[in-house]
Amino acid sequence: MSEEPGQDFQRETKHRRDRLVGRYMDFDRRPETYKEYPERPRTILPEPQRPASSLDNLLRTRRSVRRFSKDPVSLDELSYLLWASDGISKKAGVHELRTAPSAGALYPVETYVAVNDIPGLAPGIYHYSVKHHALELVRKGRLGEELARAALDQGMCASAPAVLMWTAVFERCRWKYGERAYRYVYLDAGHIAQNLALAAVSLGLGSCQIAATFDDEVNELLGVDGEEESVLYMSVVGRSADSAND
Repeated sequence: MSEEPGQDFQRETKHRRDRLVGRYMDFDRRPETYKEYPERPRTILPEPQRPASSLDNLLRTRRSVRRFSKDPVSLDELSYLLWASDGISKKAGVHELRTAPSAGALYPVETYVAVNDIPGLAPGIYHYSVKHHALELVRKGRLGEELARAALDQGMCASAPAVLMWTAVFERCRWKYGERAYRYVYLDAGHIAQNLALAAVSLGLGSCQIAATFDDEVNELLGVDGEEESVLYMSVVGRSADSAND
């Protein structure tokens, strides 16, 4: 292995005029767009309620929040956060378009939620079913402390009411773009996380994005293999402790 794998990756996945990095698209082998857990308990989320906020105000107000009050996040608020992050915004024929852009409209990123304090939802880890705007229970229990340890001992993962985690199903993007897909899945996750950050501010909430994780430990909590699907990014969400008494 090279001593500079990051540099090797950048070099080997560059487009050049004499070589485009990609694949022949075999439509008979195209991966499914949606991941679902049909055998798991499913909670249909409330219809997202859209707050009235100007984009300029959201951009000026957004800050990373790491200290949270004991006030929970409501199920209605979580519903809007999930929809705003990467939900279906429009149906156009057979296409279901999302709130966040995705390379080739392939949508390789999946969303999971660790629930610490959401009234109406039992603590545990849930998968967000985009197609049904619902949560599918993946793992029961209060897992905030375990998740904090897996995030390099960042205690905010245990104190925040909810932690959103984004994984990539790599073949969903690799099917078209080959090895260059690994560039795109991180860009896609960044778009989604920014949507989440601005949506949180619109609800009077705060968030903090987290890339520092022990990947395999987070993957184990989620029940994914770390090869075909692996964690990319995380975000905590809640009400800032600094403004709790304002």
